[in-house]
Amino acid sequence: MWKRIDHQPKIKPGDGPQTGQFKTLSSAPESTMPHPLELSQFQSFPVFEDISRHIKEVGAQLVKKVNAIFQLDITKDGKIILQWTVDLKNGSGDMYLGSARLPADTVFTIPEPVFMELVLGKMNPQKAFLAGKIKVSGKVLLGQKLERIFKDWAKL
Repeated sequence: MWKRIDHQPKIKPGDGPQTGQFKTLSSAPESTMPHPLELSQFQSFPVFEDISRHIKEVGAQLVKKVNAIFQLDITKDGKIILQWTVDLKNGSGDMYLGSARLPADTVFTIPEPVFMELVLGKMNPQKAFLAGKIKVSGKVLLGQKLERIFKDWAKL
């Protein structure tokens, strides 16, 4: 029924790939995230760390109010340089470096200078969104809940 037509010669012992001929594959995708020692170079990193501490303190209350997972993709020159996830849907809340472990309800893509202006209260989030400075995918209206969290943090 099947007929072999390629007529390749049989492989003989010792005919395997030569050393260095193939790239070793790993199960984890290559990360574009910076090494932890390089994180301090970003203006937004201390802000995220501080917000993370705030969420650890009041996360259980926020989970009851918010019930959503947000992913923040911080960009520079159009490339993602940092990813943070704010999980206010599970347990007592969490904020961590990296992409969302569970599907995010809303993903924000924000250039780092715009993010800094937003958290410092120098820019209105709605105006930034309408001006195209922030990209949002998913449930856009949940952004108002995240904005409230940042405002509560800024009061501290």
